[in-house]
Amino acid sequence: MNSPTPLDQLPQTNIFRKGDVFVLFGELFGRGYANGLVNEARKAGMEIVGITVGRRDENNALRPLNDEELAVAEANLGGRIINVPLMAGFDLDAPPGGPTPTEMLGKLTLKSWMDDTLDWAHIEQCREVGIKRFKAAVAEVMARLDDMIADGRNVFFAHTMAGGIPKAKVFLAIANRIYKGRGERFMSSQVLLDSDLGKLILQNFDEVSANSFQHLIEGSAAIRARIEKSGGQVRYSAYGYHGTEILIDGRYQWQTYTNYTQGYAKMRLERIAQAAWAEGIKATVYNCPEIRTNSSDIFVGVELPLIALLRALKKENGGAWADEQWQACGALLQDGISLESLLQRIEDFNESEVMRGFRDFDAWPMPNSQALADLMIGASDEIVHMHKDRKALITDLLSTLVLEATGPLMFHESSAPGGPVLWLNHNIIARQLNQIHG
Repeated sequence: MNSPTPLDQLPQTNIFRKGDVFVLFGELFGRGYANGLVNEARKAGMEIVGITVGRRDENNALRPLNDEELAVAEANLGGRIINVPLMAGFDLDAPPGGPTPTEMLGKLTLKSWMDDTLDWAHIEQCREVGIKRFKAAVAEVMARLDDMIADGRNVFFAHTMAGGIPKAKVFLAIANRIYKGRGERFMSSQVLLDSDLGKLILQNFDEVSANSFQHLIEGSAAIRARIEKSGGQVRYSAYGYHGTEILIDGRYQWQTYTNYTQGYAKMRLERIAQAAWAEGIKATVYNCPEIRTNSSDIFVGVELPLIALLRALKKENGGAWADEQWQACGALLQDGISLESLLQRIEDFNESEVMRGFRDFDAWPMPNSQALADLMIGASDEIVHMHKDRKALITDLLSTLVLEATGPLMFHESSAPGGPVLWLNHNIIARQLNQIHG
């Protein structure tokens, strides 16, 4: 892919109606991107069906939800949940009697991890066990789902699985240095990727964030064939990240957070959608903007591009509502600090020689650098300190707005998608918000 393919026009089509079925392929936890799609499905009167990743028992074995957990999950979703554990990844899988990859990582130490080697033949066996388990669970889920969808209905499969970091104590300390460290605490992301630990993490990212989408598409083939034969249509969506176009120096320019280690899996996700599209399957990966979530907060600085959305709201004819967002954001800053001064700080950050060097789409995802970490993490800390309350940040407010916009954009665009991979840049996010509130 040589350049981003943006969604440039607000989608106008909606094929989904009352009685159609929305399938959330990933459990709904807290507040995140998936909520926007669920809300749109609810507005359309669709039947909502979810799955669960399951839970671990005292022996780390995967189990279904118990009655209480199921009731809470279904209330949170506002629909039925097929109670078959669909935990992607293989970090806790192993052949009988063998150690799991997570157990193998328990032997790594902060002094030795860069040079420690892993038994790759055994890890491959663990990966095969995990894939076999996941595909069998997908088959069981689809068999149950088939009975829940009548002929002629339209079906929307929304893939939301992401992540895959093994729960290894040594990685937490490493991650703090790679994603939060500057000065003497800085660590190169490339050092991680060159290690056996990093290579294992990348494999697990692939299984969770990307290959699970492939298993969804393949596992639902029989349902898709029946639905299409009976006059219905089937759509697939997935959440990607591959940088975002934001306003820099008055024009929309692509930029990205570095180092986004999951970027390799997100590109694999894009390729899976492209391959499905080539077979006539309407599967689309939507590359969404940077926002603050519980899972993204490890990446200090990932939130900085969000602040430029304020200028996009005005540029895209936001009017009075956009002015209200500026006022609300300005009210979060300390007395004597203007919103314009914060926006200028972000503009200077984006225009710096260091950041310009990372706006290389073809080289994505690039490794980090000492200069980048010092600049980005320093800017993030400085902007946090410009607020009255570090628990009430402008980026929290703007994250909520992005979530509000991506739901309807993805839902309606999926009715007649323009391609297998689309970028939701700040211009279309701002237009969608201005339409909702205008």
